[in-house]
Amino acid sequence: MHEENKAAANGCGKIRSGAQNGAALLALMEKTGYSMVQQNGQRKFGGPPPGWEGPPPPRGCEVFVGKIPRDMYEDELVPVFERAGKIYELRLMMEFSGKFIGVCVSLDNCRLFIGAIPKDKKKEEILNEMKKVTEGVVDVIVYPNATDKTKNRGFAFVEYESHRAAAMARRRLIPGTFQPWGHTIQVDWADPEKVVDEETMQRVKVLYVRNLMISTTEDKIKAEFNKFKPGVVERVKKLRDYAFVHFFHREDAVAAMSIMNGKCIDGASIEVTLAKPVNKESSWKQHFNGQISPSSENLLGFPSKEDGTQKSLGKPASLSVRLNGQHSPSPPEVERSTYPIFPGIKLTPISMYSLKLSHFSSAVMHLDYFCHKNSWAPPEYCLYSTTSQDGKILLVYKVLISSIADDSQSYFMPEKLCTTVEDAKELAAQFTLLHL
Repeated sequence: MHEENKAAANGCGKIRSGAQNGAALLALMEKTGYSMVQQNGQRKFGGPPPGWEGPPPPRGCEVFVGKIPRDMYEDELVPVFERAGKIYELRLMMEFSGKFIGVCVSLDNCRLFIGAIPKDKKKEEILNEMKKVTEGVVDVIVYPNATDKTKNRGFAFVEYESHRAAAMARRRLIPGTFQPWGHTIQVDWADPEKVVDEETMQRVKVLYVRNLMISTTEDKIKAEFNKFKPGVVERVKKLRDYAFVHFFHREDAVAAMSIMNGKCIDGASIEVTLAKPVNKESSWKQHFNGQISPSSENLLGFPSKEDGTQKSLGKPASLSVRLNGQHSPSPPEVERSTYPIFPGIKLTPISMYSLKLSHFSSAVMHLDYFCHKNSWAPPEYCLYSTTSQDGKILLVYKVLISSIADDSQSYFMPEKLCTTVEDAKELAAQFTLLHL
């Protein structure tokens, strides 16, 4: 098939020469008045457009378009995108897939996660260090240690003025050449904040209270929030150094948030915001990019790819922890191995919740991490047993997941029995994650 026919079959039009491309792009610039520059593997059209006055569009105005046919250029793309509205800027990457395009809202992330920070450093010190080596720093978010409010938790979030500034800072910090206070820091993109529509937030009557003392009780929190108007608090649920305060009426929750934010309870200055409802429709498979390993599917009794029949549980190979990772239910790109601790190596305390999902190899740890990220109560495991025909004791766990924010509860129990407690717990965790 000739190249022209191939292109036509793909719906991409005829293949053009370099001269034709150049002429088409020049004609586009003359027609629109937009400028065009090429840098860092991308070509930028506009930004700002001619006659633009005022600041650039705010965050949330950018969309990402993927899978653009490789022989389509700005002269064809601009008319398509202009149907939705005036274009401020179009950045075209230099490598394309040749398939149908996909469009989604761009994350436009402006926040970096900085880990392995000395716990005695204050916000001002961290802010100054970040400003020394990166540009566009707007703010630094530092959380006090749960047990010692004079220390931080060993990590911080750095907010930048734009996604580009954050990306350049990440590139600058990742190689490890920057060692503030003699420490090698960890750098990555911060998890994007959950976006809840305004209509849903208008119905929220639960407050999220953080930076509490470990010793502060639920009764004490309820009493403090009832001070401005007695009897408005329905109940309080506290976990470690944060809590959810439920009100009978939304207007009282909003008033309490304004009054109590920044107040001291047992010597700790608290932060109070409206609690964001949990979207339970998003499945665990989507949350982890659909990375369920074949071994996990077999463990749960999914059809085998070879014969299409359902396998019995038996002794699941995926529960045998191997150092080479051959039977690990973790994502395939993670290397599971061991490394020697040489003399002089410095070990830094770290919270498991500051790690990435790829660092967990068991479903039990995944489930605990998932509940923490969604501000749910830790999973509760209830063990049950029965006896097989040959006299073996068989075990199964039932898992309770409680959403503290909206006071809902869900139970999950696999329809499989195990011969060991460890296998039963792992199976129950995997089953729960697949059904959340």
